[in-house]
Order: sequence, then C-alpha cells, then structure tokens
Amino acid sequence: MAYLVAFVLDNPNHSARILESWEQAGAAGITILESTGIGRLRKLGMSDDLPLMPSLRDLMQSKETHHRTFFSVVSNETQVDSLVAATESVVGDLNRAHTGVLFVVPLLRAYGIRDKGSEAGSQSPQIE
Repeated sequence: MAYLVAFVLDNPNHSARILESWEQAGAAGITILESTGIGRLRKLGMSDDLPLMPSLRDLMQSKETHHRTFFSVVSNETQVDSLVAATESVVGDLNRAHTGVLFVVPLLRAYGIRDKGSEAGSQSPQIE
C-alpha cells in the first residue's frame, strides 16, 4: 500500500535541511507548498485588509510569516518511518511545540509514482 506523508514545517528556515533529509531517506519526489494556518494568523494578528475567508493569493501577498508544507508518496511503512526519522533529525521530537505537524494517509491507489533512481521513460507500476 502507498502512503502520503505530509509535513507542515513551523520554521521555514529548516526547509533546505528537510528536503535534503527526505531525499537521503529515499523520498523519490517531494512537493513543497508555502502555507499559513489560522493559528499563526491569529497569533500574528490579522491585518484589516485581509478578508475573513482569505484566498491563497491574499495570503501569499500578505507580510505574514508562512509555513512550508512538504508532501511525498512512498510505497511502504518502512519508507514512512524513514521520513519521520529524517524529519525529527532536523526539527527534533515532533511532540514538542513549534516543530510542525506530520501526518500519514494511506492511499488506495497511486499512479505515476516512480521509485527513486528509476528512468523517466520507464513504466512505473501502479501502487496498490
């Protein structure tokens, strides 16, 4: 079974180290998004010009501090454990405050996933 590993990093200064540690742990592909949570908006104070339901564009144009959210699909629980360990090697124990939030979602089907090191033109097996 495949798994989606998602990590919302609290301190974006650790982004490069998270990417490097996930690659070393075997993540074949990593997607990164800039993100902001409602808790951070409330903590920093929402500006008057930010709408009640802000769009992604509104958030990106604001001067608020953002998180980074990392996504990777892996094919087994051993790889999940490797990414969790790699993450904690950078930010410390995830149960501590201000490290981030990591969660894992089982995927019923995943297409287009290639193992690290596979050739771009080769057929990738469907992960189920």
